[in-house]
Amino acid sequence: MKSAGLSEAAIAAFKQNYDQLVAGVTGLVPEADIDPVTDLPSLAGMPSPNGETQALLSATAVLKLNGGLGTSMGLEKAKSLLEVKDGKTFLDLIAEQVKVMRKDYGSAVRFILMNSFSTSDDTRAFLKKAHPDLLQEPYIELMQNKSPKVDAATMAPASFPADPELEWCPPGHGDIYPSLLGSGMLDKLIADGIKYLFVSNSDNLGATLDLTLLHHFAGSDKAFMMEVCERTAADKKGGHLARRKADGKFMLRESAMCPDADKGHFEDISRHKYFNTNNLWVNLPLLKATLKSSNGALPLPLIKNKKTVNPRDSSTPAVFQLETAMGSAIECFDSAGAVVVPRSRFAPVKTTSDLFVLRSDVYTITPAATVEATVAAVGAGV
Repeated sequence: MKSAGLSEAAIAAFKQNYDQLVAGVTGLVPEADIDPVTDLPSLAGMPSPNGETQALLSATAVLKLNGGLGTSMGLEKAKSLLEVKDGKTFLDLIAEQVKVMRKDYGSAVRFILMNSFSTSDDTRAFLKKAHPDLLQEPYIELMQNKSPKVDAATMAPASFPADPELEWCPPGHGDIYPSLLGSGMLDKLIADGIKYLFVSNSDNLGATLDLTLLHHFAGSDKAFMMEVCERTAADKKGGHLARRKADGKFMLRESAMCPDADKGHFEDISRHKYFNTNNLWVNLPLLKATLKSSNGALPLPLIKNKKTVNPRDSSTPAVFQLETAMGSAIECFDSAGAVVVPRSRFAPVKTTSDLFVLRSDVYTITPAATVEATVAAVGAGV
C-alpha cells in the first residue's frame, strides 16, 4: 500500500479491517444486546431557521459520494453522469443546487466530490466542459482510497499478474474518514473555518442542504447526526437503527449482523422503526478529535464480500473485499444523534425504473435545481 502511494490513514483503516477478518469477527448483534430507538426529533417539528444562516453556510461544506459506476444501467462511467431530466445529469443538478444556494445567501458553501479511481477522470472531464468554475475550486475532489483484495485461501494480498489493477478494490464509503484525514483535507477544511460537513450519495437528489437541519445540527453540538426514515413493510429486510445496551450508543444493525433466531425482531417495523438514509452531518473538529483518540482509524464494523479476483471470471481465485460503511460511524462518537426526515429526502436512483420515473412528467426541476414530484403521493416512492 505504501508503494502505491496510499496514506498512513488508509493503511491503518485496512489493517483494522484485516485484523477483524483474520480474527474471525462475525459482527453478529443479538436482539438481547440492543434496545429499539423510540423518541427522535423530527424535521417536521423543527422551527424555521432564524438568523445566522449566512454565517453557518460559510462554515459548511457539502460532500457528495461519487465513486460508483452506473454499470447496472448500462453506463461504464460515473453514475452521476447519467442524464436525469431535461438534458441535465445528476452532477449538473447537484452543482446547480450549490450555485443557487451560494447566490441566494451570498455565502460560499464549499463543494466536494468524493471520487474513486474509477470515476475521477470522467468526472473531471465533465466538469471541465460543463462547470469549469467548480473544477478550479480547492476542495472539488477528495479521492477515495483503494484496498488490496485478500486471497481467500491464503489470507495474503491477492495476486493477478494478468491484470494487476484487479488486485485492488474500493474500500466502501466508510473510507470517507481515512480519505479526509490522509489527504490532509480534514485539516485544511478546519483551518479554512469549515466546521460542518453534509454528506450524501450523488444519486439521491432528495438529499439537499436543508437549512433547518443545518441549524439543528449546529445547535446540537453533536459530532455526528444521521437522517433516518420510518421503515415500511417494503423496508423490513433492510438494516435499522438501534441503541446498544452496553454503552447506550446508537448503532446500525444490518441483516447480515442479525442471528437467525432474531430475524422476527429484525423485521418488526413497529419495534425497530428507523433506517439510515445515508444523509449524514459531521462536525469536523470533533471528527478530528475522535480520529486522534482512535489512533487515526475509526473502529468501523467490517463488511466482508467474497468474490473472485476477476469478478467477470468465476474461474479466477476467490478473494475477500474488505469494506466499511460510513453510517456505521454513528457508534464511534460519544455525541451522536439521529433525526427523522420525510421520504422525500431519500430518493436514490438504483434502477432504470427509478430513472424512468424521474424522467417522466411526474417530476419537475425547480428553479433551485431540485427535483420535486408534481403528484404528492409520489414523493415517498422513488
